[in-house]
Amino acid sequence: MAATTSDTDVLLADLAGVVGADHITSGDAIGEDDTHDEALTATWVTPSAVVRPGTTAEVVEVLRRCDDARVPVTARGSGTGLSGAAIPVEGGVVVAFDRMRAILEIDTENHMAVVQPGITLAELDEALAPHGLVYPVFPGENSASLGGNVNTNAGGMRAVKYGVTRHHVLGLEAVLPSGEVIRTGGKVVKATSGYDLTQLIVGSEGTLALVTEVTLKLHPRMPHSATVLAPFATLDEVTRVVPEVVRSGVGPMILEYIDLMTMAAATAFVGLDLGIPQDIKDTALAYLVIVVEARTEERVEEDTALVAEMMGGAGALDVYVLPPSAGAGLIDAREKAFWVAKANGADDILDVVVPRASIPEYLSRVSEIASSSGSWIAGCGHAGDGNVHLSIFQADADVRRETLRQVFQAGMDVGGAISGEHGIGTEKQHLFLELEDPAKIALMRRIKAAFDPHGTLNPGTLLDVEPG
Repeated sequence: MAATTSDTDVLLADLAGVVGADHITSGDAIGEDDTHDEALTATWVTPSAVVRPGTTAEVVEVLRRCDDARVPVTARGSGTGLSGAAIPVEGGVVVAFDRMRAILEIDTENHMAVVQPGITLAELDEALAPHGLVYPVFPGENSASLGGNVNTNAGGMRAVKYGVTRHHVLGLEAVLPSGEVIRTGGKVVKATSGYDLTQLIVGSEGTLALVTEVTLKLHPRMPHSATVLAPFATLDEVTRVVPEVVRSGVGPMILEYIDLMTMAAATAFVGLDLGIPQDIKDTALAYLVIVVEARTEERVEEDTALVAEMMGGAGALDVYVLPPSAGAGLIDAREKAFWVAKANGADDILDVVVPRASIPEYLSRVSEIASSSGSWIAGCGHAGDGNVHLSIFQADADVRRETLRQVFQAGMDVGGAISGEHGIGTEKQHLFLELEDPAKIALMRRIKAAFDPHGTLNPGTLLDVEPG
């Protein structure tokens, strides 16, 4: 039964008693930022209240009271997600982790860090740099929070070398809707002791539990790097050389493809001139960006020479080893691809992932879908791990939905998945439920019910809300 206005008032008063009156907002006091994430197609929603707990104990009380009142709860980090998972439920409560952003420990002997979910990637990186360590997951937005990264299993350009969030989350403290606190994993890199609850919660988009503490695996920070840019006459040539680069043993930190339109728009967006001759620009339809890193300059030079040789042998129109400032600028431009697409009026952003060797086949199919639907589809992506980012320009909502269905199905047909790192959220949910194996969906529903029997955590995200 839905809460009445008086019930809501009582609940908000209770929550104010838990977190303090200064840390709860409601009504007109709720800021616009707390009503949405960065999903292009989602409708913004103003919740009944936004609470900002400062401790795990406060999260416990907030969840317990909301669950007792059957009031929906949505977790929020920095709101940089692209699938609607941080958008509130009407009449619900947002739990924002702005105040829980501490680094609890940096363990230099075990190469671990223990952090609260509200800390941003930029803050963590700044704290780790003096120790010569790095948390290597950089999904393209350094203002993103660790809690949000955990909930979406964020990836980014460095995934080809280091993997994604789940490869670095070794343990969690999490609060169930009932208020129970569980600890999973810890400062160990392997364990075979029952179900792996850590990895079940990673990527669950706030539907199973609220994460209040994360134990992360760290890596040594490499002091030297170089960026190689290779323009090609066709995207097919770019994607076909990627497996060769991976097989070479160079171990690139970044291996990205960028199509002609995205490269032009992204570099213009940040005001970057790479000095590429006009005749190359006129001929190149796609670019491959490779960043190598190492402990010594000599090793970087050796790997750079090998990569350049491979690009030349694969038919690159030219090969450029960019100066450090230009290399950093290009990576910055690539990371801003979403904002570029948004500024240019993209109607949706997709992040289908396919087996690396299947990228040429998949992109060929995407081109056919774009042509037949009258859509414009531009893109770039993490070529090293098969994560293809596509900007969809199709204003007709019905045509766009069918276009997305075909693009998703084409990815699944070659062994891929609908989302590689952005998550399903609310905006891909309808097609996820339509295209995914019904037996898997049914199992996910049973898991959801075991963690959240009253369905108060982020209802409508990932799975739909079933009657009753």
